[in-house]
Amino acid sequence: MDIKEVKINSVKANKDNPRIIKDDKFRKLVKSIEEFPEMLKLRPIVVNNDMVVLGGNMRLKACKEAGLKNVHIIKAEDLTEEQQKQFIVKDNVGFGQWDWDMLANEWHPEELSDWGLDVWQPETDVDYSILDDEDLSDELDQMTDDVKKAIQVPFEASDYESAMEIFKFWRERGAYVGYMIMQFLKNEKEKIQ
Repeated sequence: MDIKEVKINSVKANKDNPRIIKDDKFRKLVKSIEEFPEMLKLRPIVVNNDMVVLGGNMRLKACKEAGLKNVHIIKAEDLTEEQQKQFIVKDNVGFGQWDWDMLANEWHPEELSDWGLDVWQPETDVDYSILDDEDLSDELDQMTDDVKKAIQVPFEASDYESAMEIFKFWRERGAYVGYMIMQFLKNEKEKIQ
């Protein structure tokens, strides 16, 4: 396959691509392209015969944002429709954020998992009754003196990414997130009582 340089406007973004990069990560991608545009020749945008992006949708958007007039492409000329759809998912396994609704409507979770995606699975019931043993409780208390303990907080799959961004934001600033949550919940409880 030959790498070709083409006018950026001749390449069409793929509206069915379930992968997106938001806000800060997108700005970083634009900045990396502005600082090192030569990398685009090493990682060209993959298009089909109609010049629709199969791999590199966010790179195309970032190139436009960076003001590039041309981009490097590779045409995937011999792929079936099914192979093109698979390529879109498999090419993006490790980057950006997924539109989970689009993926759920298009693919089975087993396929996505086989391709390397961490697909949401329902929680399994865990038997914590062993922790009710008083002897074990005393031992745990001794082992965990002055150690922060954790409480698992479940989130809807659609809220998970946002929650992780918020937790990361506060942890990077040295905040004790557990205490912040506890204080908020304590204040809310006082309002109710």
